[in-house]
Amino acid sequence: MLGVIRNAWAQVLSMFLGFWLMAAPAVLGYGGTLADAHRIVGPIAAAFALMAVWGHMRPLRWTNVLFGAIVVVAPFVVGVGTVVLAHSVVVGLLLVGLSFVRGEVTERYGGGWSSVRTGDVAGSDEDWLVR
Repeated sequence: MLGVIRNAWAQVLSMFLGFWLMAAPAVLGYGGTLADAHRIVGPIAAAFALMAVWGHMRPLRWTNVLFGAIVVVAPFVVGVGTVVLAHSVVVGLLLVGLSFVRGEVTERYGGGWSSVRTGDVAGSDEDWLVR
């Protein structure tokens, strides 16, 4: 398990950023629409980051680009104080930036529909039809 996390450090950090978004309204003392948005986006971003920890699910990291963009834009839409605005922009940009870190993919499963057409199944030296 430690090897998986070492190869997906950006996804683990994104997961903690999602947790932080859930806790930030209470810790920093802000409420309203932005706090609600952070409490909704935070667990969703954390869940996608957790799923993206495993190599074969790594493309799910791109969903956090959308959630990071929402976190960046939301304070400008609702209008908040400077500290909360800066917090939201920094966390959102971190979510977006960490989505671009792929990490090392160490496993590959199946081949999708292309394996049916080509017979190329990951980890198999034999023709899949012979089995």
